[in-house]
Amino acid sequence: MQKTFFHYHKLGGAQLVLEAPRPKVQTSWFDDKKLFLFNFLSSHIITAALLLTAGLAGSCKKLIEIPPSPPTEISQSEQFADSASAMAAIAYVYSYDANTLSGVGYADAQLTMSTGLSSDELTDADTYDVAGVEFYNYSLTNINSEVSSLWTSPYTSLYVVNAVIAGVSGNAGMSPAFQTQITAEMEVMRALYYFNLVNLFGGVPLAITTNYQVNAVSPRASADSVYAQIMTDLTNAQQNLSASYPSPGHYRPCQLVATALLARLYLYQQQWQNAYNAANTVISSGQYSLVTDPNQVFLDGSTEAIWQLPATGPSAVTAEAENFIPQSPGTIPNYPLTTWLINAFEPGDLRMQDWLGQVIVNGDTLYYPYKYKNVNPTGNATTEDYMILRLAEQYLIRAEASAQLGNGAAALADVNIVRARAGLAPSTANPASQSAVLAAIMHERQIELFTEWGNRWYDLKRTGTAATVLGAEKTGYTANAALYPVPLTQLQDDVNLRQNPGY
Repeated sequence: MQKTFFHYHKLGGAQLVLEAPRPKVQTSWFDDKKLFLFNFLSSHIITAALLLTAGLAGSCKKLIEIPPSPPTEISQSEQFADSASAMAAIAYVYSYDANTLSGVGYADAQLTMSTGLSSDELTDADTYDVAGVEFYNYSLTNINSEVSSLWTSPYTSLYVVNAVIAGVSGNAGMSPAFQTQITAEMEVMRALYYFNLVNLFGGVPLAITTNYQVNAVSPRASADSVYAQIMTDLTNAQQNLSASYPSPGHYRPCQLVATALLARLYLYQQQWQNAYNAANTVISSGQYSLVTDPNQVFLDGSTEAIWQLPATGPSAVTAEAENFIPQSPGTIPNYPLTTWLINAFEPGDLRMQDWLGQVIVNGDTLYYPYKYKNVNPTGNATTEDYMILRLAEQYLIRAEASAQLGNGAAALADVNIVRARAGLAPSTANPASQSAVLAAIMHERQIELFTEWGNRWYDLKRTGTAATVLGAEKTGYTANAALYPVPLTQLQDDVNLRQNPGY
């Protein structure tokens, strides 16, 4: 049997990292020669933080203690010899570094940028950025490098997730409780990856094991099958995760994290009562509260954070901040906000004041996303974390579910909670008019969740309003543009893959 090896290195004296080869973008999503866990040959090496810290603003507690002189190379059997050694691979899954792009599959901000351009949130100021411009004007091709990243990056991370599940399952060196907890955590992470893959590409290959010989030639599963797998993972996780977070901070999923992601899934599946129940469970738990100051929402330890990862990097805390914030005063932002989004803000909205940056170039005021402010790249003060799930979305999920269930007054009550944090008066929508209430909710989602995890792009598609909204704002949108093309390299490497219509 081929052996798998994990490599350890010292960085900065005290920080330990797990070094994991990552496949080239051009390789097959599960090439049996290059993607057997961490033992494939690749010239691209990524170092990922082995230790997750709790409370970067002052706490030095470690997720796991590693011996001061670990071996430089250990086999897969040694990696999963016991719960302590397994935590190294698990920590890699949750690591986020905007500079090395390690760990979590969306550390490069590509999901945020691509969906922002495809919807009506962002423009691309660099006309030479052909790959980015193609998202904006719906001229994507299957050789677009950024489309390739949106496909290969999560699949690479999925392989690691599946390897962890395989490594802990039935392992005599670990307690049954530990096996159950870690498997459930990985199921949440797997659900997150597939949720985005299916919303970007439609039906995609389902890989839930490390059998690379099968994965390398897998056909596309139907979108319904992908959603069914997401549902299975999240319901299993919800049943098996601990009620409280298993380590300091909100980095590793607990039961409420799975419930919050389930609420989103139910909403997309139009299971209104289930969506209401799941969101209501999270909101009513009392574990979270909206942060009064919008500037504090994305900081480490935010009371609004349901799931956030510690973001690290010597020059940029998050890739969003690195890509959105101009490098110097008077510089045109890489991705200015569209006039459509700017005009959607109401007078006095604190979110416009706190979540939009602005720069004046040649007399023109340009706005850019400023939710992530790159605070503090040196790590010497309270810093930002990378937000995956937060409470405001749960209020808006419960609101939409309430409206669809015919309770407009309850829906607007939740909308108004979010509006109050933004310094706005209650919505004037008529609670007796379902269409008016839903329009108010969609407006609030547009403002509250802009440039976060593709929410606007997904909302326009799932509500069937993309053609109307985007057709009135831009040219080139067609029904086929709702899904991105399968990268050409993947079609070439897997003969069973089929392209999306229109590409």
